[in-house]
Amino acid sequence: MDPINEKMLYELVNKLSLQYFHKPFMDVVKFNSRLRTTGGRYIPGKRTIELNPKYAVEMDGEEFVGIIKHELCHYHLHIEGRGYQHRDEDFRRLLRETGSPRFCKPLPSQRNEYKYVYSCRRCATKYKRKRRVDTNKYRCGKCRGKLVLLTK
Repeated sequence: MDPINEKMLYELVNKLSLQYFHKPFMDVVKFNSRLRTTGGRYIPGKRTIELNPKYAVEMDGEEFVGIIKHELCHYHLHIEGRGYQHRDEDFRRLLRETGSPRFCKPLPSQRNEYKYVYSCRRCATKYKRKRRVDTNKYRCGKCRGKLVLLTK
């Protein structure tokens, strides 16, 4: 997807809002390059949607549109005074109705950054981690077995 400026971003968000929610988007949308682990977020106190610009550049347009639709679900439910958080049934229902994704896919630049692979001695479950884990302190989440470092 081509780089988008703030005005084009607002127009895209408003167009998607009208198309899928049949309501205009009346507040602020902007890029936030400090977002690392998510495609976007909705800030209820400011009624602002922040989007990760890396998703606009690295992923296809369909994934970026999905992120915008997800954040618009938060936005419109919050304005209507309904449950807008991930755990709320209103939110999950609106995600299904609009075809919005529940989670965004990881960025291609963030994949395969695991330095450590641990395995459980008892059930052989594998755990990939970016940072070292103290195997004396932590155990397997499934069976409480002892973890061993496989590869570094």
